[in-house]
Amino acid sequence: MALWRGSAYAGFLALAVGCVFLLEPELPGSALRSLWSSLCLGPAPAPPGPVSPEGRLAAAWDALIVRPVRRWRRVAVGVNACVDVVLSGVKLLQALGLSPGNGKDHSVLHSRNDLEETFIHFMGKGAAAERFFSDKETFHDIAQVASEFPGAQVLLCGPVGPKLHELLDDNVFVPPESLQEVDEFHLILEYQAGEEWGQLKAPHANRFIFSHDLSNGAMNMLEVFVSSLEEFQPDLVVLSGLHMMEGQSKELQRKRLLEVVTSISDIPTGIPVHLELASMTNRELMSSIVHQQVFPAVTSLGLNEQELLFLTQSASGPHSSLSSWNGVPDVGMVSDILFWILKEHGRSKSRASDLTRIHFHTLVYHILATVDGHWANQLAAVAAGARVAGTQACATETIDTSRVSLRAPQEFMTSHLEAGSRIVLNPNKPVVEWHREGISFHFTPVLVCKDPIRTVGLGDAISAEGLFYSEVHPHY
Repeated sequence: MALWRGSAYAGFLALAVGCVFLLEPELPGSALRSLWSSLCLGPAPAPPGPVSPEGRLAAAWDALIVRPVRRWRRVAVGVNACVDVVLSGVKLLQALGLSPGNGKDHSVLHSRNDLEETFIHFMGKGAAAERFFSDKETFHDIAQVASEFPGAQVLLCGPVGPKLHELLDDNVFVPPESLQEVDEFHLILEYQAGEEWGQLKAPHANRFIFSHDLSNGAMNMLEVFVSSLEEFQPDLVVLSGLHMMEGQSKELQRKRLLEVVTSISDIPTGIPVHLELASMTNRELMSSIVHQQVFPAVTSLGLNEQELLFLTQSASGPHSSLSSWNGVPDVGMVSDILFWILKEHGRSKSRASDLTRIHFHTLVYHILATVDGHWANQLAAVAAGARVAGTQACATETIDTSRVSLRAPQEFMTSHLEAGSRIVLNPNKPVVEWHREGISFHFTPVLVCKDPIRTVGLGDAISAEGLFYSEVHPHY
C-alpha cells in the first residue's frame, strides 16, 4: 500500500511495515497572537479572508485539523506488496495494437480483448477498478511492453522480489522470509478527465489495475507478518490484499479465508486492526469476508463507493437492488449502508465484534462512521483525509484553491430508510455531524483536483491520513 506520507514517517516492513513517527507540532496560531499582544502592538492584523467557497473550505479545514492527544508510535502494514507500473492506459492499448470498441465488464481477464473491453467499460464511467489476468504468458508480454513504455513510472505499492527490494527506503527492513526470486507486477492504466479514445470520453480521471499476482493472491506472507508483530509491538495494524484472492480457486479461497481469520485473531489483544478493501467482482468471496468473522475481527474499514455498493449487494444489505451509482453516490444511501454494516457486524452489547469504525471515500465527499465511545478526533480525521485527497491528486504540499473545485452536493438527506435530516452544505463549516442509534457520522466535501497528476494510491493516502489523525480510546 502506498501509505504514510512524507519524510516525517519512518517505516518498518516485515511484511509488515511499522512506522515510528517523530513529529513536532507546528507553532499554533494562538501562540503567535499571544506573542504579538505581549509586545503591546495591539491586535494582530487579520489577513484578508478567502473569498471563493474552495478557499473558505480549505481555511476551515486548517482550523479544524488538530493532531490527537494519543498518537500511533508504530504502525504495522501488510500484506499486499508489488511493483506498480503506472502509465497511460490509452497509449498502452494502442501500443498493443488494440482499437476502441464496445465496453464490457469481465470479472476475470483472459485475453487482450478482455482487457480492452473492460478498460473501456470503466474509462467510460470514470471509475476505478482492478481485475485479475488469468493468462500468465499474455500478462507477462503486456507487462514487458508496459515496463519499457516511455513515461512509465515504477512505484512501491508482501512478497518482495529483487526490483521491489531495490525500491525500498533504507528505513524499511525486509526479513529474509519475505524475499522471493521474482517480483509481482501490477499494471496501472491511468486516464485523465476528458481524455478521448475513439468515441469514448472519460468523465473523470482515474485508473484501471490488472495483474497476474499469485503470491499476494495466496496471501503467502500473512503468517510472516503476524509472527513479526509480537517483537515489533505496533500500536496499529493495517491490512490489505483480500481482494487479490479472487485469482485463486474457490476451494483455496475458502481455506485461505479461514486461515486469514485465524491469523487476525492471533494479533495481540488491544491492537486495533484496520482493513483496507479494494475492487472485487466475486460476490461469494465478499459475502464470506463479511459473514465469516473477518469483519468482526477487524476494528476499522476503509472503502470507496464501488466497494461499498458491491458489499451491500453481496451481503443483501440496504439498497442492494441498486445496480450502480447514478453519478455522485447519494449521501443518504451511503449513510444507510454504513449504519447497517456497523449495526449488523459492528461492536454492540450483544455482539462480540471489534468493528467500530468505517472510513468511506468517494470523489466529491467522505464519511467517517463510528460506534460511539470508541474513537476520538474524528472531525479532524475526516477533514484530513479529504484534504490529502486534493493535495495528493494535484501533487501539491497544500491545497491550491486555483486547481481544485467544490463538487459535493449542496444539500442532501442523511437517510432514506428513516426520517433523516436535510443538510445544506456550508463551506465555512465543512464537517457535518449527525447521530443514529449510537453511531456517529462525520461528513465533509472534497476539493477535487481539476487536472490530477496522480490517481494511484489516493484511497490508501486518504485512509492513512484519516487513521493518522484518529485516536482510539484506551480500552482497546
